[in-house]
Amino acid sequence: MAIPAVIGRCPVCGDELAVTRLHCGNCDTALEGRFRLGRFQRLAADQLAFVEVFVKNRGIIKDVEAELGISYPTVRARLDDALRAMGFPAAGDDVPGPRQAQAQVKEERRQILKDLRANGITAEEAARRLAALGDGASRSA
Repeated sequence: MAIPAVIGRCPVCGDELAVTRLHCGNCDTALEGRFRLGRFQRLAADQLAFVEVFVKNRGIIKDVEAELGISYPTVRARLDDALRAMGFPAAGDDVPGPRQAQAQVKEERRQILKDLRANGITAEEAARRLAALGDGASRSA
């Protein structure tokens, strides 16, 4: 029987989950307590899938674009989104000029809606991303 992957975010409120029990299937040893999940468990499923493609392509954005069929700005936006989810600052966190910020937000919004139409993401994920874009747009205005 396949063991399901560990999720790192609460499906109800979205907060980070904590591991409270570890078990060895070989010797039946168990550890109980509060353990932190690693940074990768903080990622949503679609973010983790993107990071896997990014690493597989050794960070070569052109290859990521080709494999996923997405544009350069979308690769950058998804990378920034994954970095933020892992607790790292992202290049997009620097305050860009107003014209650059508007163009970037417009491209990211277009890509989110395209992904939603193609059933690549859920409505909830699209709403979360669009809400995050709203925050980014107001910071740079």
